[in-house]
Amino acid sequence: METAKQTYRLEGLSCTNCAAKFEKNIRDIQTVEDVQLNFGASKVTVEGEASVRQLEEAGAFDGIKVYPERERQQPKDPFWKKRENLLPLISLLFTIGGILAVVQAGDEHPLGIGLFITAILVGGLDLFRTGLKNLSRLEFDMRTLMTIAIIGAAIIGEWAEAAIVVFLFALSEALEDYSMDKARQSIRSLMDIAPNRATLRRDGQLMEVDVEDVQIGDIMLIKPGDKLAMDGEVVKGATSINQAAITGESIPVYKNPGDEVFAGTLNEEGSLEVRVTKRSEDTTIAKIIHLVEEAQAERAPSQQFVDRFAKYYTPAIIVLAALVAVVPPLFLGGSWSEWVYSGLAVLVVGCPCALVISTPVAIVTAIGNAARNGVLIKGGIHLEETGRIQAIAFDKTGTLTEGKPEVTDILPLGEKSPQEILGMAKALETYSRHPLASSIIRRAEEENVVDYTAEAFQSITGKGASATIEGIDYFIGSPSLFEEIHAPVEAHAEQIGSLQAEGKTVMLIGTREEITGIIAVADKVRHTSRTIIEKLHALGIRKTVMLTGDNQAAGNAIGEQLGMTDTKAELLPQDKLSAVKEIRQSYGNTAMVGDGVNDAPALAAATVGIAMGGAGTDTALETADIALMADDLEKLPYTVSLSRQALTIIKQNIIFALGIKVVALLLVVPGWLTLWIAILADVGATLAVVLNSMRLMKNGE
Repeated sequence: METAKQTYRLEGLSCTNCAAKFEKNIRDIQTVEDVQLNFGASKVTVEGEASVRQLEEAGAFDGIKVYPERERQQPKDPFWKKRENLLPLISLLFTIGGILAVVQAGDEHPLGIGLFITAILVGGLDLFRTGLKNLSRLEFDMRTLMTIAIIGAAIIGEWAEAAIVVFLFALSEALEDYSMDKARQSIRSLMDIAPNRATLRRDGQLMEVDVEDVQIGDIMLIKPGDKLAMDGEVVKGATSINQAAITGESIPVYKNPGDEVFAGTLNEEGSLEVRVTKRSEDTTIAKIIHLVEEAQAERAPSQQFVDRFAKYYTPAIIVLAALVAVVPPLFLGGSWSEWVYSGLAVLVVGCPCALVISTPVAIVTAIGNAARNGVLIKGGIHLEETGRIQAIAFDKTGTLTEGKPEVTDILPLGEKSPQEILGMAKALETYSRHPLASSIIRRAEEENVVDYTAEAFQSITGKGASATIEGIDYFIGSPSLFEEIHAPVEAHAEQIGSLQAEGKTVMLIGTREEITGIIAVADKVRHTSRTIIEKLHALGIRKTVMLTGDNQAAGNAIGEQLGMTDTKAELLPQDKLSAVKEIRQSYGNTAMVGDGVNDAPALAAATVGIAMGGAGTDTALETADIALMADDLEKLPYTVSLSRQALTIIKQNIIFALGIKVVALLLVVPGWLTLWIAILADVGATLAVVLNSMRLMKNGE
């Protein structure tokens, strides 16, 4: 029997240390078998039995609130109304009162000291409870360090500084909470995109039901100005649908009966009737939310480094603080009160708040921003790798081109007419799934072609097909196929070369003895492709390569038209894989962009696999590291730019968070480091890291 799994959303989970402790506390509940905590998405999945009350008790040390996943959370209290923020503000008022009393009556006046003690108790009571409990268990986290520092300052009579440290530490915690909350706002905004209720027609009656109760096959009514609650297929009506919430495209898409529509998109004009095709948990927006949340749970390389570093850093700071406090008085004749004070300042400045938050706040913000713009980045590691890419390989068909090839030329080379050539080609290609085959069949259906029957059909992978027509073995395919069967290709080399130079793909039709006709096909290049390639080069991408199964001449013509640095042509599916490996060997970090179906091996071989057309395409969502939800490359330069900015910001955050610690610690040598400077350095670093990361929220087109 499977153990029940419950997923809950969390409020108040602001630091990774608190998350680790919360997870440990849940594991300690006897009826819980396993726990998976997602810090980025602020979610926890519990395997086993645990009530909301038990979970909130496990997170009571940090005031963590727990809600069932599907329950709508209540609007949050404003910053100044939260108890954890209100008490430090009251503490600040007592601290100011204490400072004024000391200025008027002197350092030792009981009123001043009394006001400072009140400030310490009001603002630091929760901190002391947790810190002392951690100390008794020899758990050394930020709260333990602060508790030791504040109690130590009080013992040596530094009441004012102890009170200031209490307030500034609370401010630092509030900043962390605020920044992670803002970073997670992207996911919450995604959750609010689709309505909770849908209007259905059932048994001739109109009714409004919760989306969880909508069944596949139900008919949903959509009025002008309404958002769609479910994914489905239009059965009646026509309208423009704004799909920006899913694909990031701002231009509405016109929908007719038979077209696919997505939950969360906006009906701009006419009314529609839509047949529901997916349950609420399987809609495209639900998958996007799930993938974004999973992505935020993935630890990026820089985050793994910070976590490993912090594990050794905190104990090292405690040892350093002890040495600063004890060695000078014992061996160098220093003053005990002076050096104990310096040791306490080292403890405070060593608090790793800014360092611990430096990476997750940037990654969560960037991934959330990308999701809002129609780009799914499936983990911090892929965000960082995209920021480092030097080369990008593109599948041609459907990526750089429209993906709908059209027959442009039909040249008979013997007695047969163009209609007969097209009819034979149709018969030969009827069972083929290649895009070029579909272009021939479409053209044949438009024209009055001669019907032929093909027997013994055989596909020749990557080259063409063969079949028997009227008792004769015919072939259709690339010139290289006819060279292999020793057909007289050279006699028509000039015509073939001329068509290829125009960027057209040439197919021959004939037997081993003669070539009956030439069919040229062209796939229209997307009008935005060249501009996108130029933008990528401007962003510092050194190599852009087009991969195509076309002949070299046609490939080169399109490659030059697009401004590619290189074109690799006449590639079979397995050759694309080798080409990507080759590019990666020469240029290091390489991205591969394709449609996620036949490009799966090449996408997997690249450092970063980028699939296009993720909306409604499960394969693209599953196979790629990044999915561009729109069937267009428009979002690719934005994705590279965002990733590079995120990588820069993460590096800046780590360097700044560590650098300010080093500078503050060096102030110990001349004896300039005070407790309030130490905590101000920590708060300043946290604020700088948060504001720097928030810049990623503004990154757009």
